[in-house]
Amino acid sequence: MQESLHRFKAGVFQALAHPTRIAIVELLRDEKEVPVSRIYEGLGLEQANASQHLAVLRSKQIVAWRKDGNQVFYSLRDPLLGKILDLMRQYFQAHLHEALEMLKDMETDENPSK
Repeated sequence: MQESLHRFKAGVFQALAHPTRIAIVELLRDEKEVPVSRIYEGLGLEQANASQHLAVLRSKQIVAWRKDGNQVFYSLRDPLLGKILDLMRQYFQAHLHEALEMLKDMETDENPSK
């Protein structure tokens, strides 16, 4: 059971391991449900490139889609994933703050007159 859970988590992280796919997930987090054209136009992607990234996200069941006439709409399968990305931003900001503090300390050590 534990090994299956580890593989599941690894699969989700692999699907999110590309900046474009994270941008797609963040767009869906913010806008809820969007037509596929909004994804590639909003992110400045070629249609084929957007389709490849969406296929990866679909294969890991990160996004849901529905067809309405000739349009395809995408949404996050579970809004919890958007919250996880928010937590990752907080994690990044916390560690960025620490790194900036270390740089300040290093600069002070090298230039004691400051």
